[in-house]
Amino acid sequence: MSGPVHGTWEPAPAARWEDAFLSGNGRHGIMVFGDPNVDRVIVNHHTLVRPGGDAHTRPPALAAGLPHLQDRLLAGDVTAAEGFTDGRGLQWVQPFHPAFEIRLRRPDGEAPGDYRREVDFATGVITTRRGGLLSEAFVSRADDVIVHRVTEPGLTTDVILDHQLPGAPYDLAVGHGALRTPDGALLNLRVRYPGSDRSYTGVTLALVTGGRTHTSLPGIRIEGARSLLLLTRVQRHTGELDVLAEARALRALLPEDADDDPYAPLLARHTALHRTAYLRAGLDLGGDEDERALPGSELVRRPKSPALLERLFAAGRYHLLSASGMLPPRLTGLWTGDWNTAWSGAFTTDANLNLQTASAAAAALPEVTEAHAALIHGQLEHWRDNARTIFGTRGVLAPAHTDGESGHIYHFSREYPLHLWTAGADWLLKPLVDHDDTRGAHDPRTAAALAEVARFYEDFLTRTDDDGHVIVVPSYSPENRPANASWGTVNAAMDLSAARHALLTAARYHPGTSEADRWRALADRLAPHRINDDGALAEWAWPGLRDSYDHRHLSHLYGVWPLDEITPYDTPGLAAAAHRALELRGAENDSAHGHLHHALIAARLRDGERVAHALDQVLGGDFFHASLMSAHYPNRDVYNADAAHTLPAVLIEMLVHSTPDRLVLLPALPSTLPQGRLRGVRTRFGAEVDLTWTPDGAIAVLRPSRTVRIELRTSTGDARPLDLVAGEDHVLPPGTW
Repeated sequence: MSGPVHGTWEPAPAARWEDAFLSGNGRHGIMVFGDPNVDRVIVNHHTLVRPGGDAHTRPPALAAGLPHLQDRLLAGDVTAAEGFTDGRGLQWVQPFHPAFEIRLRRPDGEAPGDYRREVDFATGVITTRRGGLLSEAFVSRADDVIVHRVTEPGLTTDVILDHQLPGAPYDLAVGHGALRTPDGALLNLRVRYPGSDRSYTGVTLALVTGGRTHTSLPGIRIEGARSLLLLTRVQRHTGELDVLAEARALRALLPEDADDDPYAPLLARHTALHRTAYLRAGLDLGGDEDERALPGSELVRRPKSPALLERLFAAGRYHLLSASGMLPPRLTGLWTGDWNTAWSGAFTTDANLNLQTASAAAAALPEVTEAHAALIHGQLEHWRDNARTIFGTRGVLAPAHTDGESGHIYHFSREYPLHLWTAGADWLLKPLVDHDDTRGAHDPRTAAALAEVARFYEDFLTRTDDDGHVIVVPSYSPENRPANASWGTVNAAMDLSAARHALLTAARYHPGTSEADRWRALADRLAPHRINDDGALAEWAWPGLRDSYDHRHLSHLYGVWPLDEITPYDTPGLAAAAHRALELRGAENDSAHGHLHHALIAARLRDGERVAHALDQVLGGDFFHASLMSAHYPNRDVYNADAAHTLPAVLIEMLVHSTPDRLVLLPALPSTLPQGRLRGVRTRFGAEVDLTWTPDGAIAVLRPSRTVRIELRTSTGDARPLDLVAGEDHVLPPGTW
């Protein structure tokens, strides 16, 4: 080997679905166990959420009571917001669930030969080998189909589609179909949800080379074949699905010449898209070659290994890309093997979603940003309903929890008054703004959405304090409360940062308009942040509200990350207060997203050792399954993609940070990583950066796509101007920075 490994492997099949290897195209996802005798491939699809009666629940109609609530909060009634509901109990969004498993059962007895299962991150192909048996599976990004090929001399196996996965409701209406074809068979599985007109259907086209094929409900039996190719799709629908039409669509993906290998062109079309995206960026930390060769389950037991960080960076980019397409990643990415998915397997937008997609712009994955945009733009009408119904305003109000279908706010309670969270739209649009900065053009969809956010604030921000500052009331800091008040309060730091950023960014996207002038003027009137008696940036910038430090969320430091509102360079006083707030913050329940959110903020504040400590908590906490997908809590408790998807962003932020007019190199390099190379990072001023560092110095190569003057900041903190010319590489050699 001569560099990091772009894949992972195991010497045994997965015994748990959490350890199954993953492939996906942002619509379909698969989890492959790799058992040569009873292989299981769990099929997932982003649209599969179980109808539960809440799909079209409306937001609470509370606008008429808003002025009274504001009066009470400003008069000092710290529990006033607890009654600002319509009396409903907590309603969860529709839960995400698996579709079924494709099960291939061979005759009893072990296949001879050494065993190995592996996943190639550069192609998305999951391979199992034992003796003469070879199994290969991937999900095509080009053709939106699950492809699974098995070859073995004298291949004999049963094939069925089985919905009976853990937690599957007993009252599902299930129908199986199996039909022989001239070159194999056609299988289908239809599952109808109880009490609903909704169903989903899986259709599998089986192409068999040699041997004999028999139908044997609920599946087929193949005897003495040379190879088996399975093409599978899932559709969620109402009414009846035309299975034969689906089969014709699958067959249309194959070469017209029956003698041609059908697998090769399917793989080539997919690889052209997937490999290109995956290889745009990479990280080499000079890992030990012997450690690079270890199976993932062994490597994760070496938390201090640079080879582990290399592989998790690669796996994180791979899984993030694979989970993003029609939608961005859920709490579980695109995968689950259990119908009882924690927190409904939803999109939790007040922290987790943005953390998972944090590397998209910098790590050159516009596919992820487009998926993120699809979620937002598909729900804007519901966001308008939220703003109008809850607060009586124009514009948009984003939910903190969504199943991907409904953007209405209905998941809230006394302890989680998520309907009071007004920062959500700006927080969710920030990745789209970063993407626009990176490519150097404004997406008109983003511009329109930003204008709607600004109009919401024009209507909502109507109250002022004694100094004439505009205040946010009611206000909520996810998912925390002051030590001496209830959850709904005044002037949460995140809400202030979000309002200011949304108004100024909307004005930037709409220059020369009267609205832009009004938005900038309103932003200038917002209340400033507050520094508390501990010298820390207060989570609530309202006199008398005391901080609660032991909490997993760090919403109040939104101005540090991902915003550029608070920096060591432009606002050193606030940056010092933010750093003090970070020092005082506890880990609460040790959730992975809390540790890595902490690391992202520490990187912006140039604290490399604090970044290293946060990474140590995750790497040493047994958060990673053998699949290199992660858990929410230590000891691999609760399958969750937060750590897996967020880790690449942390590693990039500690090495390279950019704004539209600034580049910071090695802002927070831990002493434990004395050498390495980061390549392919995109900046918000339109340049690609390759960075190499050793104990003797560092070199950076910038490839700008547009002509710009920026400020260069280095590990010493020194600043100097740097002129870049579009199309001309700029080298920063050792000793010059």
